[in-house]
Amino acid sequence: MAEPIKTALAILRRKQVESATGLSRSTIYQRIKNKTFPAAIQLGPRSVGWRAADIEAFLANPAGYRAVV
Repeated sequence: MAEPIKTALAILRRKQVESATGLSRSTIYQRIKNKTFPAAIQLGPRSVGWRAADIEAFLANPAGYRAVV
């Protein structure tokens, strides 16, 4: 029972997100700007990550994904 919660709360770093989505760094940030990719969350002064659940939601429908503002 704890495994789905642990997975949903996992934080993915940029390289992991690039690997999972097949998108480049510049494409990821351009899509964030266009609100068609989940926004990164600040982990520290110079580090960001993405919630695994947000990336999974994106991967379920990449063409139709719209970020919730």
